[in-house]
Amino acid sequence: MEPLRSLILAAARNNAVRDLVASAPGTRALVERFVAGADTASAIEAGRGLVDAGLSVTMDYLGEDTTDAALAEQSVQAYLEMLDALRVTGIAGQAEVSVKLSALGQRFDESLALALAERICARAQRCGTTVTFDMEDHRTTDSTLRIVGALRREWPWVGAVLQAYLYRTAADCAALAGPESRVRLCKGAYAEPADVAYPDPHEVDLSYVRCANILLAGDGYAMFGTHDPRLVRIITERARWYDRKPGSYEFQMLYGMRPQEQLRLAGEGEKVRVYLPYGRQWYGYLMRRLAERPANLSFFLRSVVSRR
Repeated sequence: MEPLRSLILAAARNNAVRDLVASAPGTRALVERFVAGADTASAIEAGRGLVDAGLSVTMDYLGEDTTDAALAEQSVQAYLEMLDALRVTGIAGQAEVSVKLSALGQRFDESLALALAERICARAQRCGTTVTFDMEDHRTTDSTLRIVGALRREWPWVGAVLQAYLYRTAADCAALAGPESRVRLCKGAYAEPADVAYPDPHEVDLSYVRCANILLAGDGYAMFGTHDPRLVRIITERARWYDRKPGSYEFQMLYGMRPQEQLRLAGEGEKVRVYLPYGRQWYGYLMRRLAERPANLSFFLRSVVSRR
C-alpha cells in the first residue's frame, strides 16, 4: 500500500492528473464529502451544523504553494472574512482557523508570510478565537516553527502542528509543550524521504504515542489529529494516566471522515474538533485524503473508469 500512497502523493503535483480528476464524474460527490463548499458562506453553514451537534471546528481555506504576493494577499483576505463571519454568527468560541504558511508566501518570502500571519492573528484575537498554523512537508518545518515562535511572542495561544512520522518530532514536542502552548499532533500526510521520516507505518504509530505522552505530560494544550481507533483508545487511556480531564486536550478529525465516531466521542464528554476545509483549490487536499484511506481511492477510481 505504501508504493500506491507515494504514487498518489506524486500525482498531487501533476497538472495532467489534476485535470483528469477534476473532470471525472464522481469527483464532485467526493469533493463535497471532504470539502465544505467553495466560499465562506458554505463553510459557515457546515460549521454551524457541526457546532450545533456538539462539535468544535477549525476552518481551513484551501490554498498552498502560493507563488506571488498578490495570491498571498487573497488568502489573507479570505481568512479575515472567515474570522469576521465566525464573530458575527456567534460561533467564534467553538471555531478557529487553520492556516498553511505556504498560502501566505512562505516558500518565496518568509518575512512576508510572517507579516501576513500577524494580520490574521490580530484579527483572530479581536474576533475572540485562535489560529493554528499547519505543517507541510519537511522542507518547511524549521521555517514554520520560526514563524510560530515569532507569533507566540505576541499571541502565546498560536497553535503549531507537528507530524509524528518525522524523526525530529519528539524533540519538537518537548520544546513546544510549555504553558499556554497549543500543539496539534498528526501522523503526517506528505511523501517524505526515509532519511527524515519513518518509512514503516507501525513505527509512525509508535512515534505518535511517544509524542502524545510528551504533550500530555507537558503544561500545554494537546490536540490529537487521528482517526485511528487504536490511537484514540490509547490517548484516552494516557490522558487519564496523566490526570488530564476532558477539555484539557482534544481530538481532531477531518470533515467527512468517521462522522459517527466524532459524535460518539463528543457524546462521551471528549472535546472533538472537525478540520473543515473550504475553497476552490481542493485538489492537493483531496489527493492527500485519497492517499490516507484506500476505500476513498477505490470509490474515486470507479468514477474515473466510468467516465464517458
